[in-house]
Amino acid sequence: MVSFKTAFVAAIQLAAVTALDISVESSGGNYTGGYHYGFLHEDINNSGDGGIYAELVRNRAFQYSDSYPVSLDGWRSINSANLTLNRLAEPLSDVLPVSVNVKASKKSGKRRVGIQNEGYWGIDVKRHTYTGSFWVRGAYKGYFTAELRSNFTSDVFGSVKVKSHAKANDWVEHEFELLPTKNAPSSNNTFAITFDPKGASSGSLDFNLISLFPPTYKNRKNGLRKDIAEALEELHPSILRFPGGNMLEGLTHSSYWNWKDSLGPLRTRPGFEGVWNYQQTHGLGLLEYLYWAEDMGLDIVIGIYAGLSLDGEVTPEADFQAIIDEGLDEIEFIRGSVDTKWGAVRAELGHPEPFALNYVEIGNEDWLAGYPGGWSSYKAYRLPLFVEAINNAYDDITIIASGATTDGDGFDIPTPVIGDYHPYRSADALVEEFDRFDNDVGHIVGEVAATHPNGGSGWNGDLMPFPVWIGAVGESISLIGYERNADHVPGTFYAPVLRNMNKWQWAVTILQFAADTAMTTRSTSWYVWELFAKYPITRVLPATAEFDPVFYVAGSNEDLGTLVWKGAVYNTTNNAAVPITVAFEGVEAGTKAELTVLTNNGEDDYAYNDPHTGVNVVDSTTTVLEANDDGVFEFELPELSVAVLAATVESVTKARRSRGLRIAE
Repeated sequence: MVSFKTAFVAAIQLAAVTALDISVESSGGNYTGGYHYGFLHEDINNSGDGGIYAELVRNRAFQYSDSYPVSLDGWRSINSANLTLNRLAEPLSDVLPVSVNVKASKKSGKRRVGIQNEGYWGIDVKRHTYTGSFWVRGAYKGYFTAELRSNFTSDVFGSVKVKSHAKANDWVEHEFELLPTKNAPSSNNTFAITFDPKGASSGSLDFNLISLFPPTYKNRKNGLRKDIAEALEELHPSILRFPGGNMLEGLTHSSYWNWKDSLGPLRTRPGFEGVWNYQQTHGLGLLEYLYWAEDMGLDIVIGIYAGLSLDGEVTPEADFQAIIDEGLDEIEFIRGSVDTKWGAVRAELGHPEPFALNYVEIGNEDWLAGYPGGWSSYKAYRLPLFVEAINNAYDDITIIASGATTDGDGFDIPTPVIGDYHPYRSADALVEEFDRFDNDVGHIVGEVAATHPNGGSGWNGDLMPFPVWIGAVGESISLIGYERNADHVPGTFYAPVLRNMNKWQWAVTILQFAADTAMTTRSTSWYVWELFAKYPITRVLPATAEFDPVFYVAGSNEDLGTLVWKGAVYNTTNNAAVPITVAFEGVEAGTKAELTVLTNNGEDDYAYNDPHTGVNVVDSTTTVLEANDDGVFEFELPELSVAVLAATVESVTKARRSRGLRIAE
């Protein structure tokens, strides 16, 4: 076939734009069950701790690792109290061995003393109920106060007295609810706990695992931050890939993401030596991810650790059975019955019903870390041994390899395994790859985003500061290309998803946020992905195969009784609009359809939605079209626009079908 790149280059030299007439057949094509739009989540950019995980207290349990020493980061004393990190003979737990001792100093006088935490670069205070807890060791008669207070004025927005049950030789948990009387004018606030040192028999108290949560998404205990989760839910996702990403592999063999460490009460979770320059709490553990998927109605792709760490160390074949057993235990925890060992553990933790799990990915980007040893060992034994073990135990799980047919030195994806492709590209490069999967085997696109400006390459210095409009249009064209091949490219995942505007390692994400919920920002990419995911296609229908400057996919949704056309205009030269007609076979004159068009409301192709100003550069317009006497819909699309045409037609089959990922047999 003619190289699409050659056609693309030729297209941008056109001086004029002719009308594009598209005919869509009513039968044939590929049944897909509904294309999956989703996202990968790993804790990068403080997107877990300090992000979608709703805990407000930073460094709540003084966790540490080889890379991140124990510290009082996030904490300050109140009224000149002395704060000392302590390793008691009887700690809160074996995995949380460090506590903070709080003792009055001479400067404290007769005042109450305590500690305060600045949160993850601030704490948003609203008039809703916060739930909190802290553990104390040491005899104390009196009460504690838990407060949300301003960091730069004397304002206290909410305060509650907590009766002491503290004992001299035991750790005692104290729980409370806190309802502020007013909203704070900013997020520059702290959470404080104080006590009267006269009531402490030894003159000091030890504290650990100090926690505060706002109302969470779906009111889950230890749950998700509501505004971020709802912004993701509004994307109409149907699948979640987790826990990574590089986080899955870990920095070393001794610090990979161990799912067993993330289970159970918070006092039994040691935390995780994160790979993105900060210690993680493991508060967002395996079960929390599973509840996230359940509450949003998402299928999941679980990443299984496959014996490769980011430093390039590989588990030798002689020792690999332990890695396989660990992975099989994880699958059993997720979907095993209560009669199984790990299914019983899940039931004890409050979820006796198995979770749905149909897709397992073995490792992450094994072609990258420690190349060539990581890649050669993956192909030689790590992937084949996992495939054999999973197929023997579960004949209905789709296994995903962590590489693609063009990664590394090439990869022949073994049947029935499918691959995983990760294109981080410029907008131009994504458009050039429009037909990447037209003649390839099955893959997911496990990570994708327009990260570079056109003409830029590499990772040092020329990544874009935010998702920009031209990048979002480039992503839409990639999405169209993937969905055209939905019989063997069943799902696409944006990555990374979230960026804390106070600390990040990767700038281009679909959502940005800070402690102040007013800064939660839907990027240009968010609007494109939301529009496409809102109109799932269950059957891709044959259509006139002419592309550029308009790229499109057409099909039907047999569950909803709709005909759908998704399109984007990338480069018409001279900013010309493109006249378009879409003729769905069998559509009668007068049939109505909604046309939603996304455009940039300015002249800068690299415009972006800025969390600091709240400016949204994306315009969305929806109009109702009526098919002409020939049953044809007519409209125009401007340059760098994205559109969906959706018509409800009674003749479309409404047979209910599974929405699971499907690949060609």
